Amino acid sequence: QVQLVESGGGLAQAGGSLRLSCAASGLTFSRYRMGWFRQAPGKERNFVAGISHDGSSTAYADSVEGRFTISRDNTKATVYLQMNSLRPEDTAVYSCVADLRYFRSWSWRDSNYWGQGTQVTVSS
Repeated sequence: QVQLVESGGGLAQAGGSLRLSCAASGLTFSRYRMGWFRQAPGKERNFVAGISHDGSSTAYADSVEGRFTISRDNTKATVYLQMNSLRPEDTAVYSCVADLRYFRSWSWRDSNYWGQGTQVTVSS
C-alpha cells in the first residue's frame, strides 16, 4: 500500500520559514518525480514545486520562485519543501504527489499517488 505522509506544517509569521516533508512508502521512490501542490480555502489547488526522480531538475510556480526550494533524499524516500520569506498568501493545505509522467506538465489529477496534506498558516 502506497502512502505519502506530509509533516512540518504549522503557523508562521510573515517573513518566516517552514520546512515541509513528505515521506513515501510502498513504492520505488527513486522512480517517481515528486511535486507539491497547495489549496487555499475557496480556491483551486495549484502546483507549487516539482523535482525529477533523480533530483537533477526542479520546477517552481512563479509565485514561489526564489523563496521556496524543493529537494529530495532517495535514501530516505522523502521529499522536502523549504519555504522562506513566507507571506500570508502562502496560507494553504500543502500536499505532495508522486508522478511517473516524467515529461508531462504537472497535474494533481494525473499524478499516481497523493498525500493527505499539511496545513500552513502564515500570519501578517
